[in-house]
Amino acid sequence: MTPDDVRDLPERWTVVAAAPVFQGKVFGVRRDRVEMPRGDGTEIVDRDVLEHLGSVAVLALDDRDRVLLLRQYRHPVERLLWEIPAGLRDVAGEPLPKLAERELLEEAGYRADRWDTLLDMFTSPGMSSERVRVFLARDLTEVPVEQIDFERVHEEADMPVVWVPLDEAVHKVLSGEVHNGLACMGVLAAYAARASGFVDLRPADAPEG
Repeated sequence: MTPDDVRDLPERWTVVAAAPVFQGKVFGVRRDRVEMPRGDGTEIVDRDVLEHLGSVAVLALDDRDRVLLLRQYRHPVERLLWEIPAGLRDVAGEPLPKLAERELLEEAGYRADRWDTLLDMFTSPGMSSERVRVFLARDLTEVPVEQIDFERVHEEADMPVVWVPLDEAVHKVLSGEVHNGLACMGVLAAYAARASGFVDLRPADAPEG
């Protein structure tokens, strides 16, 4: 194979049985019995799959090349993490760009006039079906809080927002000061995209592969 062959492709091995294990508010877990190749034959193995709604995230970059980061408590890892705005695909049929616009407004209080697709990713494909589209938002305008029809509660009730120069944000990722996966991927992808003048970015409504 050659570098031209490096492209993720759809594939589905035979599932001979599937059973629900758990169903929560955001995700469920099912157990699949999957027929997998082994030598000259096949074998049946069990795989637990975390079924996730999917999500979007927004890397907001202002005209001073600063990245918007917000801090949120994440109970499973017992940390206050610096992140980029993100949200679940929990409204059936909602276009992903519209969802991204809503999350940027509700979580950070900004609107953007320019939107591009920065990257698509699976967060943990060895165990979860969650897929995320990360958008790049530019040409930003701050929206007065009284014009935002949204009440932040629970982990979102008190999220400080900080603008960090993109170069400094890259350093924070590489030095281990920032751990959130979407923030790390978004910051590094934005840095790489800037190096090429943002010419390789796909439109905001580009199809997911």
